[in-house]
Amino acid sequence: MTADQTGPVVSTPHGAVRGRYEQGIAVFRGIPYAAPPFGPRRFRPPRPPEPWDGVRDAGAFGPTAPKPPYSEAFARYLSDPVILGDDCLNLNVWTPEPGSGARLPVLVWLHGGALTRGSSAVPVYDGHAFARDGVVCVSVNYRLGVEGYGLFPDAPPNPGLRDQLAALRWVHEAIGAFGGDPDQVTLCGQSAGAISAGVLLAAPATRGLIRRAVLQSGPPEASDRDKVRRMVRRMAARLKIPATAEAFAAVDRDLLLRTQAEVGRLSSPVLGGPAFGIVVDGDLVPRDPLQALLDGDAGQGVDLLMGWTRDEYRLWFVPGGLLEHIDRLGPVALAAAMARCHVGHDVPRAYRALHPDAGVAEIVGQMVTDHLLRAPLHRLADARPGTSHLYEFAWPSRIPGLGACHALELGFVFDTGDVPESKKLAGEGAPRELGDAMHTAWVRFAATGDPGWEAWDASHPVRIFGDGGPYTAYGPRDAEFALWSTAHPVPEPGPAGPIRAPGAEWAAAVRRLRRSAAARRR
Repeated sequence: MTADQTGPVVSTPHGAVRGRYEQGIAVFRGIPYAAPPFGPRRFRPPRPPEPWDGVRDAGAFGPTAPKPPYSEAFARYLSDPVILGDDCLNLNVWTPEPGSGARLPVLVWLHGGALTRGSSAVPVYDGHAFARDGVVCVSVNYRLGVEGYGLFPDAPPNPGLRDQLAALRWVHEAIGAFGGDPDQVTLCGQSAGAISAGVLLAAPATRGLIRRAVLQSGPPEASDRDKVRRMVRRMAARLKIPATAEAFAAVDRDLLLRTQAEVGRLSSPVLGGPAFGIVVDGDLVPRDPLQALLDGDAGQGVDLLMGWTRDEYRLWFVPGGLLEHIDRLGPVALAAAMARCHVGHDVPRAYRALHPDAGVAEIVGQMVTDHLLRAPLHRLADARPGTSHLYEFAWPSRIPGLGACHALELGFVFDTGDVPESKKLAGEGAPRELGDAMHTAWVRFAATGDPGWEAWDASHPVRIFGDGGPYTAYGPRDAEFALWSTAHPVPEPGPAGPIRAPGAEWAAAVRRLRRSAAARRR
């Protein structure tokens, strides 16, 4: 429908908005939930938007948060639209019954992208199928990179996470006018979006705002403050400015993004390195979020759906040929993995015994993925039996080498497998029936808390979404997880004093792999 006077109109806390009817679904795009985070509001917590008179057009996606583009190697697989403008704290709503008072379940989507890239405008995240199936879908933009997660002595931490909290509060206040039930909100995210969702689940400030949560390929975690500070300090050194919010706010935005991209080349989800992340701040994040959830101090009464893809690591290894390079490096790559996980030789030897036909890259990738992602989610399920459901996405992409890689499940969850942006990662011929099954499970979970298989208990049921249709396996990764509960961790080398072997050897191996990965991403 064109921008005329016949689109649906809904009142929000800050003014009325006019959407569009698309295939029988009312769609509202680019609704501001907070004021533009620039000028005096830069690096500060979000503030409410200025109210507007009349009816605001909500037909097009709003501006995306400032971000550097993906490298050419990753842009082959991942789409990341850029929409210019300062009013980037906006959200979108898909609903079958605007203004009806229907009180439908609500799914709020937080996109991934390592907290540095991504937006709600990615076509894979189109919420039409959720609304078609009776779930009001809301997708959110939030500040990224140094704007959202830089750690400065003269500004509050975690402004990007505070944006997400402001969006959740907007949903609680406004979603009833769109036909949604503010007491039936499922917070859902993938990768960095899942990490954010998990941290918000543990935050005291969200109590009463979240009924259910979906964590796709990301555990609740807080980053080491020194790791985040190193990103800011390295950017400051390149820019020749103090590492303060005041100094960063005076830098040209494009130059800031280029500098962030250059410094970030040495970071990797698998190999580590300085990176932006959510930190414990004593306020919104008062303590380690995973530990708060494990202790039962947070997230009580919230149903959980959590999982991963079988070959998460392949999205980071395949672009640029790093997979083959790691296989060639052999022992050096294994040393880097041990450094990343802070374990000795017993863990990679056990992985080799469990997977005798795997190459070095697969051993490294699966080991680090288990340590960083799967084992924390497994522990969380153990702490919350009866209200947790786990899944594994195991269908391999038609693109050679990608396997069941990180982010591949998204087109299936949103039932958007036919859009070109989904095919960049999945290839042609993705099974429609698998998309139907996975999307239906997410719809069921948002509506009832039951995605269609057994809740977590001592038998460790995991729903496998792969070739041949979904099925439930019992304890499919228990042997690997047992290694992490029995392994003797090797302390990370401290900041002072000489590093004793094997610490120096491991650190050198990590540096070599990071430089190699950075060179291949250029």
